[in-house]
Amino acid sequence: MSTNLEDNMKKEIKFDHSTGLDESLNPKREEERTVSPIAYAFMWIGDGVNLGNMTLGASLVVAGVATLNLFQTFAAAAIAIGIISIIFALNDRLGYRTGIPYVVQLRMSFGVKGSIISSLLRGIPAIIWYGFQSWIGGTALNEIAKVVTGGSFDNVAICFVVIQLVQIVLSMYGFHAIAWVETVASVVIMLALIYVFGVLLNSHSEVIAEKWLHAKGSWGLPFFAFIMMFMGNYAAIFLSAADYSRELKTGISDKKRGFLYFSPILIAYGFVLTIGAMLASATGISNPVKAFAVVVDNSYITVGVSAFIVLGAIAVNMVANIVPPTYVITLLTKMKYKPAVVLTGLLALCSFPWVLVQDSSAKGLGMFILIYSAFLGPIVSILLIEYYILRKQKVNVADLYAEDGPFAGYNPAAILAMLIGAGAAFTVVELAWIIGVVVAGISYILLTKYAFKDSKFKKGTIFEK
Repeated sequence: MSTNLEDNMKKEIKFDHSTGLDESLNPKREEERTVSPIAYAFMWIGDGVNLGNMTLGASLVVAGVATLNLFQTFAAAAIAIGIISIIFALNDRLGYRTGIPYVVQLRMSFGVKGSIISSLLRGIPAIIWYGFQSWIGGTALNEIAKVVTGGSFDNVAICFVVIQLVQIVLSMYGFHAIAWVETVASVVIMLALIYVFGVLLNSHSEVIAEKWLHAKGSWGLPFFAFIMMFMGNYAAIFLSAADYSRELKTGISDKKRGFLYFSPILIAYGFVLTIGAMLASATGISNPVKAFAVVVDNSYITVGVSAFIVLGAIAVNMVANIVPPTYVITLLTKMKYKPAVVLTGLLALCSFPWVLVQDSSAKGLGMFILIYSAFLGPIVSILLIEYYILRKQKVNVADLYAEDGPFAGYNPAAILAMLIGAGAAFTVVELAWIIGVVVAGISYILLTKYAFKDSKFKKGTIFEK
């Protein structure tokens, strides 16, 4: 992008910050953006090394046999991570250059009222993930409690609530507390996982080789379905990329930001997927916490590994599952940031996350990802087409905050395109994400050009008369 356009965008966001919204939703000023590139990279490592992603690796093993072998697993992962990084760098650009959050970015395509629907489709999955990660952390905390109390305490529900309360308190301190937690967690957890990797290779290499490494696997639908599931797992995060990039220091090029996504995700995700599949192959258990207890038959080591799992659950929630729904609640209810954080945590307590993963199978988690990503794929497609094709990266940010301005109401073309894309995605749920992206994108262009001829949302686009 040219320097002139960057200068114009800086001018566009110099407006009265008395927008009627909570201060947390206003554009981030340059002096408020203090997250360094290194801290940002560690944040994504911390997000990647979590039990949800490990469970995704475990989901490859069904009835004791892997649906993809080692090479197929990493081929699928490499393809998915490359696509994820590109979409991240594309969709974070508006937030990075203007400082606006995702819920305000949505207004560009869906309108002020229409953005309510699309923001809920991001916020609700995040709350369920929040609850799932907390439940995983609560399960690990319970393992610690059993060792410490000699087995007299065994109550996952209480541990689940304790974990949730801790996260609510931490998240009230804002994004900078999140970045600090992520930096510490990413280093500690990676060290713990290297140890577990060594244990698995030393004691279970033969059974892992038989059930995963030398499995026949498939290059057909299961292979592409895993790519879609992989991307669906990140769909919610890169959809709200603006929520993160608006905190990053200014002056970083698009290519460098893309690298800040690709490298951490490759390192973290590749490692935890491997361990998840190895654990499931060695034990036949899809819940990594319970599989750890079987593999590591030492109470002291169990406590240490479980502590790292607790830290990992908190780390991923702090990045991926607390900020986006909090912004959605703040936007919809006009709450201040801290009360919205509390409400987000309470809603996550009621998400029944234990339903998604049973001891014998993690199919519930995979299906959950595929279903909600059927809606998120179309939304990200609409946002990218709006910004890059229809508006040529020219948006008056002040207009996005004007309740009765050019983006007031809802854009029927965007809502209809989203529904068409999601409907098409459900025709082949294993490929839901990519189908939704393509169909919604094409539909949005055609609907914007040929339908709703008097729509005010054509103003400023290439279809403006």
